[in-house]
Amino acid sequence: MTSANPTISNRSPDAAEQPSALAEISQETLALTKRLFLQLQRRPSTLVAGVLQPLIWLVLFGALFAKAPAGLLPGGISYGRFLGAGVIVFTAFSAALNAGLPVMFDREFGFLNRLLVAPLRSRSSIVLASVLYITSLSLVQSLAIMATAALLGYGWPGGVGLLLVLITLLLLVFAVTALSLGLAFALPGHIELIAVIFVANLPLLFASTALAPLSFMPSWLGWLASLNPLTFAIEPIRAAYAGQFSLAAVVLEAPYGDLTAGTCLMVLAGLAAGLFLLIRPLLDRKLT
Repeated sequence: MTSANPTISNRSPDAAEQPSALAEISQETLALTKRLFLQLQRRPSTLVAGVLQPLIWLVLFGALFAKAPAGLLPGGISYGRFLGAGVIVFTAFSAALNAGLPVMFDREFGFLNRLLVAPLRSRSSIVLASVLYITSLSLVQSLAIMATAALLGYGWPGGVGLLLVLITLLLLVFAVTALSLGLAFALPGHIELIAVIFVANLPLLFASTALAPLSFMPSWLGWLASLNPLTFAIEPIRAAYAGQFSLAAVVLEAPYGDLTAGTCLMVLAGLAAGLFLLIRPLLDRKLT
């Protein structure tokens, strides 16, 4: 009686059955992002405060200058509509500037060290989770401000304009998030990071076209505002609210020359790419 001996295969499982690297990184990133949203769910005051502060600015400043003379602002628009773009951008900017705080707290409480010794497929998922979380949070806050501005009669950018607004905000958020994450790994603690946030917030707001046009500013402040990244985000959004959707339309008459909406977006894209490339060596060193 003969029996067939089963052939024992030493082959590794089929490659298709093994999870791909991209799938594993995506899973890790989503899990870490979910953790950040769970923290937000347990402490919703962060989201509430992030929406209430710009709402107060929008309502109070809009009411303060509601009786401004006609023709005072470029294009004869109301101050509320003029202010709306600035508050939208400032909301996204403030949220992105706080992106490094969760990472800093993870550093101080030792959770980051646990992640670094965990069998992660890629430690870049730690950074990607922060970017995804802050981007989502910034867009939610900005859309809340836009909806409130529409209810106050300050207008709505429409379909194409809304797309331009979202693209502009995404580019600004990516750039500022990169800067904040770099500070989170470079500074010694959260006290220093909060100090930087407080010092940077208001000066960048006032040295931009969020609250007043360039024509209202002294020459030195006009130069600063024309170089401020917030201005490059505010003016395309303001143009979108005015119905000017063309990327070739001039949106900023800076002291050094006229800038179109497309140029402003390219500046923001270059800033975001440059900051991520700048912090990459720092992240590689800190996450190894």
